This record gives sequence, C-alpha cells and structure tokens, in this order.
Amino acid sequence: MILSAHLFYSGYVQGVGFRFTVERIALSLCLKGWVKNLRDGRVEVVIEGEKSKINDFMRQIKSGVLGKYIRDVEILWGQPSGEFEDFGIRF
Repeated sequence: MILSAHLFYSGYVQGVGFRFTVERIALSLCLKGWVKNLRDGRVEVVIEGEKSKINDFMRQIKSGVLGKYIRDVEILWGQPSGEFEDFGIRF
C-alpha cells in the first residue's frame, strides 16, 4: 500500500546532520519526498512510498544515531500526491 507521511521531528534536530541522514535513509529505501528545517527548530519531512518502507524509515531514524536528538515526532498519514520523483533537501 502506497501512502504519504507528513512528519515533524522536534528536539535537538537541527545542526546535527539530521536532514542529510534523513535524505540518505529515504533514498536507500527508494522513498520520495523532501526534508527541511523549520524556523521553530523542528524538522519537517514529507515522504511517500510503501507503508512498510516508511515504517522502516522511521525505525531507522529513531534507532540510529539521530534517535538521541529526537524528543518527539508528530505523524500525519495521508494519500500520496504522486508529485515527487525523488527525495531531497529543501531550504
């Protein structure tokens, strides 16, 4: 099942290589979407792909080196837009 997840990571998630690690993991799982820093200190991720791969993505983020920087994650599931061809960092 192809889904979309809109994620908001909070904690000490900026200035620690978070976006680059998110991009690397997403690309390794063939997921599509983007990641960017928000002015309020959170990191926003929009990701589309198979639900199992999105779950694997979230598991890798939380269990990897970045996990110690995450205080909370808000997840909003939805239908994929189909607008993305790859995964990248937005500024």
